[in-house]
Amino acid sequence: MKNSQAKMTFIFVTILLDAIGIGLVIPILPEVIRRFGTDETFVSSYYGYFISIYAFMLFIASPFLGSLSDRFGRRPVLLMSLCGGGLDYLLMAFAPSLTILFIGRIISGLTGASMTVAASYIADISTDENRTANFGMIGAAFGIGFVIGPALGGLVGSFGHNWPFIIAAGLSLTNFAFGLFVLPESLPASKRKLKIDRSKLNPIKSVITALFHSPAAVLVWAFFLVNLAGQSHPSIWALYTNYKFGWSTLEIGISLTIVGLAFGTGQGVTTRIVVPKIGELKSVIYGSVLMIFNYLLYALVTKSWMIYGATSLLLFTNIVMPSLQSMISKGTPSEEQGELQGTLFSIASLTSIIGPLLYTGLFSYFTKPNHYALPGAPYVAASFISFLCLMLVFMNRRKIIAR
Repeated sequence: MKNSQAKMTFIFVTILLDAIGIGLVIPILPEVIRRFGTDETFVSSYYGYFISIYAFMLFIASPFLGSLSDRFGRRPVLLMSLCGGGLDYLLMAFAPSLTILFIGRIISGLTGASMTVAASYIADISTDENRTANFGMIGAAFGIGFVIGPALGGLVGSFGHNWPFIIAAGLSLTNFAFGLFVLPESLPASKRKLKIDRSKLNPIKSVITALFHSPAAVLVWAFFLVNLAGQSHPSIWALYTNYKFGWSTLEIGISLTIVGLAFGTGQGVTTRIVVPKIGELKSVIYGSVLMIFNYLLYALVTKSWMIYGATSLLLFTNIVMPSLQSMISKGTPSEEQGELQGTLFSIASLTSIIGPLLYTGLFSYFTKPNHYALPGAPYVAASFISFLCLMLVFMNRRKIIAR
């Protein structure tokens, strides 16, 4: 038990440092792009390209790294990603041209898919009793990392645009060195795949198979819908709060810090308390009901302080994701966990491509001059998507139980 806890601690720290590293460069990335062009259209366009290419590379790379870890073990693939990520941050820190910076961002997406391997590692060392709680630690680590990362990035970025990248590199390489000497393998050689099925490295085919031909297809669809609804926050939070309440950059930053804390606490703490008492299926159903009302609250708030009341519900709605991930993972053989987690992360990456287009499009349409104003329309859409998730799981609950 102690050994398993030590492994979980390392994986938690790995994900935490990775999230901090990503968050570190977010505040400074527009300024880095301005080194190569000062026109605001140029800056905003390339900022969008950088975000999109990162999500796209995660989509492409996740099944590949997952399958590699099924064949060669979790440890070497995870260490390779950590080392590659650290070296890539150094490349971006001193990139002499926009092309090199763009190449660095592509590599970041490839190495960022290490979350697939980390999730597979968690599945390997978990039991039915603690699997959901352990998966919840992924969200907790990300939540905390995205609280610390942007704040630290904004602070050290004032000393120079390359410093956030240098610190992110230091975190990744330190974690690599620590794992090199401390992290044991979680997948025994006897449980590894004898060869990699190349047909399953195609992310589009893997996603289609999981959504339409998998025994857990209902749960995978629910996973997709929850992720898609969750993309509403990163897509339009700054636009929405500035439009509706006139929030400054500082106020938006503070609010996002609170969102990150609520998100991390919900997945890391509430999950450990609630799920063992009511079970995974009820956690998904009750949590989805709360998600529906939560997004509607965001859409309908009339005073800025009400945003924080709506945010408090994240403490309870965030039990849904780790419960779904645990139920999907349960029953999957060890030698297929990497492939499974890779597919799930590809699906999550797909929603981070679709979501911003959907929500920013709705926001733009419903905030046009001389048009019916409904700036909360993206959150109404997220609420409807959560309703679809609830109906899907509730109507198939007997099939899910029998699985």
